Amino acid sequence: MEIKKLVSALAACLGLAACGGGGGGSGTIDPPAGGSNGWTPGVFLPSSSFKNQCANPRTGRDSNGQPFPDTQGSVLTENNWLRSWTNELYLWYDEVVDRNPANFATLDYFDLLKTTQTTASGTPKDKPGFHFTRPTDEWEAFSQSGVSPGYGATFLILSGAPPREVVVLLVEPGSPAAAQGLLRGDEIISVDGFSIDSSNTNALNAGLFPTNSNQSHMFGIRNSSGTRNVTMVSGQIASTPVHTVDVIPTASGNVGYVLFNDHILPAEDGLFDAINTLKTANVQDLVLDVRYNGGGSLAIASELAYMIAGSAQTAGRTFERLVWNKKHPTTNPVTGAPLAPMPFADKTIFGLSRPAGTPLPTLNLSRVYVLTSDSTCSASESIINSLRGVDVEVIQIGTTTCGKPFGFYDFDNCGTTYFSIQFQGVNQKDFGDYIDGFSPANTPASDRGTPVPGCAVEDDLGHQLGDPNERMLSVALAYRMSGTCALPPPTSMGQNKMTGPAEGIGKIVRAPYREIRRVRPEDFTP
Repeated sequence: MEIKKLVSALAACLGLAACGGGGGGSGTIDPPAGGSNGWTPGVFLPSSSFKNQCANPRTGRDSNGQPFPDTQGSVLTENNWLRSWTNELYLWYDEVVDRNPANFATLDYFDLLKTTQTTASGTPKDKPGFHFTRPTDEWEAFSQSGVSPGYGATFLILSGAPPREVVVLLVEPGSPAAAQGLLRGDEIISVDGFSIDSSNTNALNAGLFPTNSNQSHMFGIRNSSGTRNVTMVSGQIASTPVHTVDVIPTASGNVGYVLFNDHILPAEDGLFDAINTLKTANVQDLVLDVRYNGGGSLAIASELAYMIAGSAQTAGRTFERLVWNKKHPTTNPVTGAPLAPMPFADKTIFGLSRPAGTPLPTLNLSRVYVLTSDSTCSASESIINSLRGVDVEVIQIGTTTCGKPFGFYDFDNCGTTYFSIQFQGVNQKDFGDYIDGFSPANTPASDRGTPVPGCAVEDDLGHQLGDPNERMLSVALAYRMSGTCALPPPTSMGQNKMTGPAEGIGKIVRAPYREIRRVRPEDFTP
């Protein structure tokens, strides 16, 4: 499960892991030392002058078996690295106030190294959650295998103040939550004997959002069958990125359904198998459910977009072009390679269970139905934007996406991985201006981002995902037949919205590394 919090009305953050902080940068702040460590406003030494000079150097070896590169440094050298690195790579580097790095703890300093300006619509350029850190070992565990602590249940907070409402949104197969029979739509009514409306928010948070393995907690569960108590022990839970694959027979041919939740490396195998299954079933259309997919690897998004559209529509065309700050008009500043558009990847990139370079299967579709919410973010939005860029018809069913056309290369320094906006992605048509998200065309104007043909539909917790009667999926199937937005009556839980206030009420509040557009230096190499 994701590390979350119960919003400010319920409790304070659970610590750095829940609040967007991270490790590293501890120790005493050094005074200005002059010379290479002195601060002259507007003057920046190369970030390489300070790289891996740590207040608390790591010992031992990294996840690849290599010795850590750390040498003895200080908080000031770590801050000077952040200052120069931001000036080199941050997309809006010239909008960052240049503050004395000797005056701050490292994580506090990083929080200030971003723009505070807004777009013409009043939206922050660098939205909350876009600029964050994580301990490097935690980030590597998730990005490489999707592992994070929890029960395998994703919770949705529909009401953060009494009377509170916390429900199960998604259950990972084979997890402690699955073993206890938890299902989508189950309501949490107590934690360790405390009512969900209790003032003991520490106990509620500790139970709902464990930060380590082997933490045992009892939950009161209510659903249409009644109430019961279950005990779950937290573990290191591996996300199943391709959660559900199904073939739905209709009078006009088979329709494929894929619930895709994370652009992590194991998704390459899951998506390869899913598309092969649907190809064998001769599906005529695809419903891609990314309503809870916050993004991740841009390479995975490129592979999936290719598998949907096929070579005839994508050969020689741009999946996404990265636009860096004005210091880097022609060269990728991370790899040193000349800037070139990212292609639609037609072969495996990561080579997990299949060798890298294995040709990808394709559905060769000219149309795709995409189910979305405001938790559909970043790399998931790249799929929508890239397909629209090559004139694949995208029909959007759901609510407005999060609006993150930006991405980065993640950087480790001294045990902390830093995530800071470095580029904007644009498609074959040079479009990438969707900071207010993509919205179904009939979304009310006050909530509308970039309009996409389709239907505004709220999430439906009264049915399991993949059930043809589930509200979003049923509207997609109906739209496929009629071309109109015929909405079925809501179920008892059908009016619960995935949108809500910024605090997190009515939406998934997840670790920020679940909402990213990430590129590695080795991705998309010739």
